[in-house]
Amino acid sequence: MPFKDKSAMKQRLEFVRLASAEGANVSALCRRFGIGRTCGHKLLLRYRSEGEAGLAEQSRRPRSSPAQCAPEVETAALAV
Repeated sequence: MPFKDKSAMKQRLEFVRLASAEGANVSALCRRFGIGRTCGHKLLLRYRSEGEAGLAEQSRRPRSSPAQCAPEVETAALAV
């Protein structure tokens, strides 16, 4: 049984390197690393487009808030 003393970044890097090999079975690798196939394919796409930097932990914060009030409305509401 392999030891689990690797950091998350090292495990992600190992996953994408194994999954990028010719004829690699991504589903089997996802099971081996304990991740979902959606997550595995997402990691592969990010690695191919951004390199190792794409494997870093990313914020889960939304990029925009369409329901957010305009700054003027917020200021007026706070003034009341």
